Amino acid sequence: MSKNIVVITGSPRKNGNSFAMTDAFVREAEAKGASVARFDAAMMQVGGCHACETCFRTGRACSFDDDFNTMAPAILAADAVVFSTPVYWYSIPAQLKAVIDKLYSFCVAGKDIAGKQCAVIACCEEEDMTVLDGVRAPIERSAALMKWQMAGEVLIPGVLEAGAIQKTDGCAQAAALADKLCAL
Repeated sequence: MSKNIVVITGSPRKNGNSFAMTDAFVREAEAKGASVARFDAAMMQVGGCHACETCFRTGRACSFDDDFNTMAPAILAADAVVFSTPVYWYSIPAQLKAVIDKLYSFCVAGKDIAGKQCAVIACCEEEDMTVLDGVRAPIERSAALMKWQMAGEVLIPGVLEAGAIQKTDGCAQAAALADKLCAL
């Protein structure tokens, strides 16, 4: 059976390192027969959650009409959700954080989203692996809250300049993660 995978990115750099890993993941997942819907949050308009708790009451995930309403149906239908992002100031970039915050809408509306696979692909400038905790930990906690199973992670330190990822095995790890997700 073909997997339905949603990939949500957080980088505004189309030629950046996390995009290169995302591209490697998507290519491999599609080569394995998966259907992949990719949302580049930094190129979309997703506002922060207003905590109005009127989620799905208007027929849309968010009562404030933005691009999260395009993502929400794909997330609901997905077998797996993959977050791919650089680390910005020791955390998740604001563009991706807005999407993650709006996952709250599924909880408010009582949507059955349990049982999905979840994965994270991330990179950072510094060599210290703990810098990636600012991305990894919130995604893992969010997955646990939604009863998603963490299926894997690709965490690559020491890359800043565009193309630096090519000096690592980050793209190969991302492709291997796609293989793993498609086999689950």
